[in-house]
Amino acid sequence: MTTGVLRSPDFLRFLGSHVANEIGINISRVALPLVAVLVLQAGALEVGALSALQSAAFLAVGLPAGVWVDRLRKRRVMMAADLARCALLASLPLAHQLGLLSIGMMFAVALLVGTAQVFNDVADQTYLPELVTKEHLSSGNSKLEFVRSSGALAGPSLGGVLVQLLGAPLTVLVTALTSLTSALFLRSIRTPDRQAPPAEERTGMWSGIREGLAFVWHDRVLRPIILTTTGTNLCLSAVIGLSVLFLAEEVKLPPGLIGVLLMSGAVGGLLGGLSGGWLFKRYGTARVTWLALAVTSPFGLLLPMTQADWRVSFFTITSIALSWGAILYNVGQLTYRQTVAPEHMLGRINATVRFVVWSTMPVGALLGGLVAQQIGVRQALWVFMAGRLISFVPLLFSPLPRLRDFTQVRTGS
Repeated sequence: MTTGVLRSPDFLRFLGSHVANEIGINISRVALPLVAVLVLQAGALEVGALSALQSAAFLAVGLPAGVWVDRLRKRRVMMAADLARCALLASLPLAHQLGLLSIGMMFAVALLVGTAQVFNDVADQTYLPELVTKEHLSSGNSKLEFVRSSGALAGPSLGGVLVQLLGAPLTVLVTALTSLTSALFLRSIRTPDRQAPPAEERTGMWSGIREGLAFVWHDRVLRPIILTTTGTNLCLSAVIGLSVLFLAEEVKLPPGLIGVLLMSGAVGGLLGGLSGGWLFKRYGTARVTWLALAVTSPFGLLLPMTQADWRVSFFTITSIALSWGAILYNVGQLTYRQTVAPEHMLGRINATVRFVVWSTMPVGALLGGLVAQQIGVRQALWVFMAGRLISFVPLLFSPLPRLRDFTQVRTGS
């Protein structure tokens, strides 16, 4: 018998929107670079810039997006973002047919699509409490994370197949249609949107950003979560950036096997999404959140020991364990924000957290290359996996180890 959030038709519609979006996003990660390479003969620098522009949008508008989302109805923000992405992505195959496509146009579209994605992501994390009760937040977030992990696993391979069958430009059109599908799912939700605050109650842009930053810094649970996530993302970005080089040059594995190993992390994500709802209900949201990192982080020390024999399994074990733990941790800390944050500030708080913890990722990728150049790739992996292992220490000095559920924070237990 279907129980919990899956009994809610509106949550299922919201979940359908996520399915469409995640498929489209992950297909586009293959299709957009291939349009640049196959149609415009772009070089490595141009392809790298195309990828960077999509993520640069978050650093540019991440904090203001939180203020704007708090001023607006969340579902309408997501629908507008979906329709904007649909129009932007559809413009590329149209321009190709008219002979107007250029790398400059692709740069502009990448930046604008990334900007739309920022607003969608902030509104998405802020909207779930409007659909489900607080006791079902962790279950709902687990289901959404399962969809994201499934998209990360299936999307790139599906994108490759579509490019081979349809060509890169038409595959981009498919991603535009997935955004339209997402908007239609959101449009079908029947739960009335919460009213946006009246104009006289809205804070100014800079004061709104300061309020979000202040709440995150002064909250006795969010502050250690921020410190832990920042350190974890920095170290993991370095490891991800070195993984292909490590497997190809140090371990001497063939490309096909490297591709399989790199996909193993998505399996851990699927397991986290599947098990999260039960684990949070059985052992408590606060307890599972910090234990997820404490238990799985030591597995990271296996990765630098990977060799081209039976020890190749070390890479798979590490990827699955760390991804499983990361999904549970991410679901937990997002559920905490949705549980304790004031309703009128949730958009700013979500945007602040993502802005801070994501800003270390490009730093980590660059630092990984610099350290590997100095001491070697395998040795650098030891350094960053050890760093990731100790990144969860701030959680030990937070209230989390003394709590079972996040609702206890509100009661002062």
